[in-house]
Amino acid sequence: MEQKATQITAQITRLSHIGIALSAEHDLDKLLEMIVDEARQFTLADAGTLYILEDNHLQFKILQNDTFKTRMGGASGGALALPPVPLSKDNVSAYVALTTETVNIPDVYYAEGFDFTGPRKYDQATGYRSKSMLVVPMTNQENETIGVLQLLNAKDAVTGEVIPFGAEFEELTKSLASQAAVAITNAKLLRSEE
Repeated sequence: MEQKATQITAQITRLSHIGIALSAEHDLDKLLEMIVDEARQFTLADAGTLYILEDNHLQFKILQNDTFKTRMGGASGGALALPPVPLSKDNVSAYVALTTETVNIPDVYYAEGFDFTGPRKYDQATGYRSKSMLVVPMTNQENETIGVLQLLNAKDAVTGEVIPFGAEFEELTKSLASQAAVAITNAKLLRSEE
């Protein structure tokens, strides 16, 4: 029990440090990349995607996958030329953007209520296995959803086995996403003033 309390305290302290770093970064590309890096690091997620809500679609901005050593978008990743995601409640990321509900799925192959044709096609083409997924809305200080953070395949810290995202990571990721949304909104305001 004491070890769990120490672990939670460490995670909250880390989240606080992340929030400070996010608020200090004004380069939007670096900021978006930092958000996915940090969320993946403390949830032990193999992959992550960040979408920004633009023109009634979710635009891919960051895509990372450790299994394939892929980093696309942001300040250090390669160009990201994926089609935007239409705002349809069949798509889990669009659903989260529309409803502001967090979705935590232990195994996308057995989940109901969403169309996972895209991840299945990706898996068939690459040999990857999309399993656990945590999708969190990014809502700013005006309560506007500005984007979605999607994490994929949480890993057990000891075995490396893919596991569901725990409830504690869900709460921490929601907090990070909220801080990130405020930082993104502020960075966009600064960019528009330049």
